[in-house]
Amino acid sequence: MAISAKQVKELREQTGAGMMDCKKALSETDGDMEKAVDFLREKGISKAAKKADRVAAEGLAHVVTSGNKAAIVEINSETDFVSKNDGFIKMVDNVAHHIIDNNPSTVEEALSQEYAGEESTLQDYINSQIATIGEKISLRRFEVVENGDGLNVGSYIHMGGRIGVLTVLEGADEQTAKDVAMHIAAINPKYVSRDAVSEEEVDREREVLKQQALNEGKPENIVEKMVEGRLGKFFEEICLNEQAFVKDSDQKVGKYVESKGGSVKTFFRYEVGEGMEKREDNFAEEVMSQVKK
Repeated sequence: MAISAKQVKELREQTGAGMMDCKKALSETDGDMEKAVDFLREKGISKAAKKADRVAAEGLAHVVTSGNKAAIVEINSETDFVSKNDGFIKMVDNVAHHIIDNNPSTVEEALSQEYAGEESTLQDYINSQIATIGEKISLRRFEVVENGDGLNVGSYIHMGGRIGVLTVLEGADEQTAKDVAMHIAAINPKYVSRDAVSEEEVDREREVLKQQALNEGKPENIVEKMVEGRLGKFFEEICLNEQAFVKDSDQKVGKYVESKGGSVKTFFRYEVGEGMEKREDNFAEEVMSQVKK
């Protein structure tokens, strides 16, 4: 019998399974929704839906290159244990290569793209890995950059994928770009230069520093000069070009790159799970809950 798109959509919403898996399940069960759900459960495919509300804040940051392009991705899992699993590591690499080969502009676009020339999407592939690995897995973010036209890209992966960095320099060379990526992993700047800091953020910091100085009992006639001096320290903390270079603390990063004939254009630093709420598991309680079942 003919299976409608509406039926496939309904089954996907119920189970979280991929489009082609849902279509096959409905075909095998003559369009019976309940039997199709059972069919997917028997195959282990609907596991993905059951895990949809879990917190996935572990995982890996990963960098791949292809031709003149490089991509950085963050893919999350529920536990650090799974992020060390060979199957998960291979999946992360596969997803990263899909992204660099297909150049999607958003996560949503990436997940809806056909995967590996098959009649399934990248989301379907990830769902199949959820069923195999047994944890919620999600593609959180990615960036794709290009070499060439005077640009040099460098990358660095720290702590086995806890932190990943891509840097793009105008001029200089790939080794310099990699050295800067290592610095970014260690020091975590927010911006390339002070020009990138919004006026609103600078004004907010200036006001805080002004109140600090007044609270210290400093005379108002010297507070403004003190504030400007302390703002310099603020920029050194958050701006890459103004930070002391980790491999040579006598040089600022901007001056180091300049000495190599280049300048920093942009960078991307992914620290796994940053800004996400991580669940706090009590392992003993978890074991006991399993024993009591």
